[in-house]
Amino acid sequence: MNWREVLVLKRNITLVFFAVLIMVLAFSGCKKDDADVDNSWKQVKAKGEFVLGLDDSFPPMGFRDENGEIVGFDIDLAKEVCSRLKIKLVLQPINWSAKEQELNTKNIDCIWNGLTITPEREEVILFTKPYMKNRQVLVVRADSDYAALADFTGKKLGIQAGSSANDALDNAAEFKASLGEVVAFDDNMTALMDLEQGGIDVVLMDEIVARFYIQQRSKNYKVLDEALAGEEYGIGFRKEDWELMEKFEETLIAMAEDGTMAAISQRWFGEDITIIDE
Repeated sequence: MNWREVLVLKRNITLVFFAVLIMVLAFSGCKKDDADVDNSWKQVKAKGEFVLGLDDSFPPMGFRDENGEIVGFDIDLAKEVCSRLKIKLVLQPINWSAKEQELNTKNIDCIWNGLTITPEREEVILFTKPYMKNRQVLVVRADSDYAALADFTGKKLGIQAGSSANDALDNAAEFKASLGEVVAFDDNMTALMDLEQGGIDVVLMDEIVARFYIQQRSKNYKVLDEALAGEEYGIGFRKEDWELMEKFEETLIAMAEDGTMAAISQRWFGEDITIIDE
């Protein structure tokens, strides 16, 4: 083989090598793109059902009525969304303090139950646009003399474990430091019962929940005027489930535009307090 033949052979080998390399890289790129495709809505649609995770003791957003049925404002919204999307709604009560784990292990498809949007939660949860405003307020016994934050120096405050009330309390560092003790409860209703029995002096909780509970169930409590924080509710999905989140968000916006969301809000609160179309 002369030198010209050797040169041609080397050139051909080089060309074949680069051709194979390009094919491998192109195939790898396709596989990566396929893996990155979000089929979250298509998967829910194919399954035919949507699993909603909630704290079933959180009136009026989601709770059990006298017959043990789960009802609430968020539940009515979810039923309407799923009806429009032609999928079955499955309500799955969860441990609220483990809600992110329930979501990311795919035991549920979303968290929808007065879920406050916070910077910390946004790191691990994909939220819809906010659909309702709320405040974190202090609830005391109606016969007590408490009127301001300064009145709770050395007192016992109750709070729901894993709730956004914990963030509000952490951000009010001076007030938190003045307290005698912070007691965590599994849910707000248990905290309120302990408040009524004198086990604690005050409960920090969602204003929407507090006012509904006082109006519907017990006049033994009152809400102080001074709030610790303002916040907004959103629906929480897995970070990668953009397609599913957008489908639900689009449907909620359509419900706001055609008046359905306002009608549901009117049933529960006597007025339209939703904000998703603002």
